[in-house]
Amino acid sequence: MLQKLILERKFLRNINFGILFIAILIVGFGCLNIYAAVGGSAVKLQIAWLLISLLFLYAILLIDSSTIMRITPIFYWANILLLIYVDLFGNVVNGARGWIGIGSRALQPSEFAKVAMIMMLAKKLDDMEGKINNIKNFFILAFYAIIPMGLIVIQPDMGMTMVSFFIVLGIFFIAGLDLRIIFGGITALVALVAVLWNSSLMEAYWKKRLTIFLHPESDQLGAGLQLIQSMTGIGSGGIFGNGVKTGTKAMSGFVAQFVPENNTDFIFAMVGEKWGFIGGTVLLFLYFLLLAQIIRASKKSKDLFGSLVCIGVFSSLLFSIIENIGMTIGVMPITGITLPFMSSGGSSMLSNFIALGLIMNIGMRSKKINFI
Repeated sequence: MLQKLILERKFLRNINFGILFIAILIVGFGCLNIYAAVGGSAVKLQIAWLLISLLFLYAILLIDSSTIMRITPIFYWANILLLIYVDLFGNVVNGARGWIGIGSRALQPSEFAKVAMIMMLAKKLDDMEGKINNIKNFFILAFYAIIPMGLIVIQPDMGMTMVSFFIVLGIFFIAGLDLRIIFGGITALVALVAVLWNSSLMEAYWKKRLTIFLHPESDQLGAGLQLIQSMTGIGSGGIFGNGVKTGTKAMSGFVAQFVPENNTDFIFAMVGEKWGFIGGTVLLFLYFLLLAQIIRASKKSKDLFGSLVCIGVFSSLLFSIIENIGMTIGVMPITGITLPFMSSGGSSMLSNFIALGLIMNIGMRSKKINFI
């Protein structure tokens, strides 16, 4: 029994520890900023979630890739059931019914549903031998993409809906979908957004939240306050930041006192104030290294399933990084998207490390093993 819990040496040699090291570095940097924003208790919780996430990652490494493919439909449909449950009975947080209460904590099923969707689309395309432009195959794939996205829209969680769309776009593009269909899909999405915009699902405050980045000064004491305070905090950091000069103290500084959600959605405002342009650039460089490792794993994968899983995770992380940082500096709509591995949040942390576990598993088993 114990042997089953220990990775064989032939696989251990092929693990890309670099991808794990970079992710943990980002988490560590995130903990420094979380401490500066809200104090030590949140950091302890973040470290606890990191340890839990690493256990899940290790468990994934123990599973053969063929087994992962076999259990993918179970994982997918289990997450669909969770999304249905949360749409009916979930807790409302920031206007979206997207959380399941577990004691004093809460779980966000959509974080795991995006991973399940990546795996399911990759498996189906692998089963189809990559023939995505076959009309029957395309509609099957669209079916598996629309179900979770539709359930997330109902919550409504516009941020996660956007992430899911870019996951699908990335996978379909790399799989070779006809560009005319891609452009048609984007047109359909725009039409869907227009319908949702004028439906009862979109509350007035959500509309204002999504558009306020265009003119935050139009509501300086309301919807635009968070963005204005965020940009002020980031600007105050200058080149080197205030934290480097005076020490990073818990709950001190402008962002800690005046920017809401400064340890979650708006943690980059804390980065900008405490560590300045240099700190922000270092963080972006770490993300670049992480994404480059994921692309490398995609190219080295032994099958289409593994390659497309990597592309799906890459698309998810890339869009989340751009959207989250963009919304803190006023160039993207304000949504509930967290900054991967940086923001406080167990669901986000766990789902991202599960995704990395899949990528490391793919890379670990991509090489032919020499038994001689």
